[in-house]
Amino acid sequence: MLSVKTVEWVPDTPGRLLPGRVRILDQTLLPDNIRFIETSDIEVVWRAIRTVQVRGAPAIGVAAAMGVAAAAQRLDAPSATALVSKVAELAGYLATARPTAVNLFWALDRMKRAAARHAACLPAEIKETLVREAIRIRDEDAAMCRAIGEHGVALLHDGDTILTHCNAGALATAEFGTALAPVYVAMERGWTIRVFADETRPLLQGARLTAWELGQAGADVTLICDNVAAQVMKESRIQAVLVGADRIAANGDTANKIGTYGVAVLAKAHGIPFYVLAPSSSFDFSMPTGATIPIEERGAEEVTSGFGKRIAPREVKVYSPAFDVTPADLIAAIVCEKGIAKPDYRLSLQRPAGGQALPAE
Repeated sequence: MLSVKTVEWVPDTPGRLLPGRVRILDQTLLPDNIRFIETSDIEVVWRAIRTVQVRGAPAIGVAAAMGVAAAAQRLDAPSATALVSKVAELAGYLATARPTAVNLFWALDRMKRAAARHAACLPAEIKETLVREAIRIRDEDAAMCRAIGEHGVALLHDGDTILTHCNAGALATAEFGTALAPVYVAMERGWTIRVFADETRPLLQGARLTAWELGQAGADVTLICDNVAAQVMKESRIQAVLVGADRIAANGDTANKIGTYGVAVLAKAHGIPFYVLAPSSSFDFSMPTGATIPIEERGAEEVTSGFGKRIAPREVKVYSPAFDVTPADLIAAIVCEKGIAKPDYRLSLQRPAGGQALPAE
């Protein structure tokens, strides 16, 4: 496991909970540099989310919650009512950073509700409530990821080789990860699990982040170009595909990093089970299918001039969606902290096998 935290709360004064700042690992600098952003400035948090300094749906939610809590400490609101209104404004602003990962909106809604529930309290009490709620969101995410690993390892066998796309490990969450959580649990049990990591164009989260994270954990990881996935499947090297999710619709359709859909099609063609692993905070039961999940489109420069070097003509047109939607019929199982759901997801997502019923949305 990583020795650094992706997102955490840092008090200004040791031994005191508040005031404080959110501390974010800048993932745009990995793997060469480990640097952190410490801030209580809501605009800095917005920029960190927007520019993928913090990324991964669960980690985005945690960062947003802590960003609201940190910024609220500096507000000079004349009354509790005014403070609650300001908190809603802070949350509304951060909600504009990225559109696809539902965890962002889930966490921000929790922060707004926490403030509203204490509207009759003193402003200082509301500020403390916000910090405690943000830390609770972070701790809950860590616990959910651990549970995902414990459930998900039942889908693997000692000696398996899995393929993963993008990064859904500890770097994408409070800790432990989602898609990589079963790998870490298997390692704790002494199993041998090998991982093929897609590079994941255009921002190379697989090459820069997954390969680095698994290497730090002592895992057996092999990096491949995105267009090698079909070949390693054809060569019977892969026993399962494990990916994370940014939003899961009520029928099981799943939005994840661009290229995931293609990997799912390849897995189906080669008879390899394709598993999605995500906390219940990634479920959006308000969406019957994935057809209406908003898909973020990124700037052309990420494709034409990635990492500062131009590789395409200046005048070329670019289409760069950050996510795609994998249809539920390509997904063998969806694993969350409550258990393992299998088709028909309209029913099983409400009560995964081996687990508890999910809370009603």
